[in-house]
Formats: sequence, C-alpha cells, structure tokens
Amino acid sequence: MLRGLIYAVISAACFGSMAILIKFGYMAGMDGAVMMQTRFTVATAMLFLYLLAKSPRMLRISLRDLGKCAFLGLVVCWMQTSCFVYSLETIPASTAALVLYGHPMAVTLLSSQFLRMRINRVVVLSLALVMTGCCLVFYDAFLREVDGTGLAYALGAMATFSVYVILIQVLLKGIKPLTATFYVIGFAAVSFTLSGDIHAWGSMNLEQAGISLALGLFPGLLAATLQYTAIERVGSAYVCIFSSVEPVITLAAAAVFLGEPVVQLQIWGAVLIVLGIVAPNLRHREPAATN
Repeated sequence: MLRGLIYAVISAACFGSMAILIKFGYMAGMDGAVMMQTRFTVATAMLFLYLLAKSPRMLRISLRDLGKCAFLGLVVCWMQTSCFVYSLETIPASTAALVLYGHPMAVTLLSSQFLRMRINRVVVLSLALVMTGCCLVFYDAFLREVDGTGLAYALGAMATFSVYVILIQVLLKGIKPLTATFYVIGFAAVSFTLSGDIHAWGSMNLEQAGISLALGLFPGLLAATLQYTAIERVGSAYVCIFSSVEPVITLAAAAVFLGEPVVQLQIWGAVLIVLGIVAPNLRHREPAATN
C-alpha cells in the first residue's frame, strides 16, 4: 500500500502542475490543443529514448494490447484532456479543478459495481475528508459566476476521467506500466496532433518551447507513468483517493507562481485532504483485491 501511495502522490503532484502550465501557455499565446499536442509528443519522445537505451524489449506489445492502448489514447484520453483544457478557457482553474475532483467518489462507486471493491468505513471516511477538503481548497469556486460552456466541459472531464482510470485497471492488466504508458501517450500524441496544428513546432518561441518541454515532462511522462504503476499496485479507487493531494499542489503552485492568495479555509481544506489520504494507510494490511 505504501509504495502505491508514494507513486500516486508524486503522480498527482506532477498532474497538479498542468493547470498552472496551461495558464502560462495561454498567457504565452498558445492554443489548448497545441499545448496538449506538445505535451504528449514530448512525453512520448522522452519515454521512447529511455526505453530504447535501457530496455528495448519493453517496446514489444501484442496487437490486442496495442488496440487497447490505441482506444485509451486516441479516444478516452483525448476526450478527457480536451474537456479539461477547454474548460480552463472560460472558467477559473479552481472551479474546473473542483468539478474534476468529484472523480474519487465516482471511481469508488464504479469500482464497487464493476470491480467488486468493498466499500468499508475507512474508505467512506477517507472520501468524506477528501471531498470536504476539496470544497474548502476551492471555496472561491462557489462564489463566482460560472460560464455554462466551461462548466459542461469540466463535468465532461470529470466523467471521462472516472471512466478512464477504471479502464486503465481493466484493459491494461498484465501489461508492464512503462509499456502501457508509452503506447497510450503515443496514441494521445497522434490524436492531439490531428486536432491541433502540425506546423506549430516551427513557429514556437523560446518561452513556448520551455512550456511545452515542462508539459511533456511533468504532467506528461512522470504523471502518467507513476499513475499506471500505482493503479497496478493498489487499484484505481485507492489511487484516486491518494491522488487527491493534487489540489493542494495546485493551490501551493498557484500561490507561488501566479500570486493567487491563500486563505485559512483553504489551509484547513488541505489538512483534510491529507488526512483523507492517510486514512486508508492506518490499516496495516493490503486493501481487498479490486480485480
């Protein structure tokens, strides 16, 4: 459990940087689809070079497994990421993140229905702490007028992400995490290149190139690889609970890099999220099998 927790938390920290980097990208004049095109392409290139140097056998995959990765990358990942990116065009990052973080509850319910996960008192307590903490961290989201289109995109991101993490556990079972990561993000790169601008690479300035590199490394390569590894170890529902530290990371990064103020309610929210993440680990045994 502990190693899965560590992987999930580091993955969440990397994912938490995405909203900040996207905001920087918009300020630098980048398009949302282009940012995701560069994110997944850079991540795929990095992982390919790593696997080629360290373990070329990891690039081998059966046609059936390749088809599963293609579905996740070309369809599900593209839909979820597009919804989240486009929601940030019209609503604040805190509002989009608050809506997205309904997914731990959704994934836990889906896991109980389709993966036979047992929802015990510890899981319920953890979810309650996490959801309350997220509401406090993003308390200002309730005080703002929300654009309907942006809210619809955010809800779409939450729904598709919930399905996405369940499908990772089901479809990618038995595939090595690095292999699965490479092919899924590779197909995602293809889908975003088709929906983006293939000529964007030649027109980037230094600032845009730096943002693209950061998107590829942190919320791209590191986040996806560690997420798949964590799901393999502890299951999708627990990973979603553990990864709820992401709003705390986003809050801290927004304060440091964007100058956004942090109030006492948000600090208490962060404490509740951390307690919610710790709760499942108070039991000194592995969670019930979710497969």
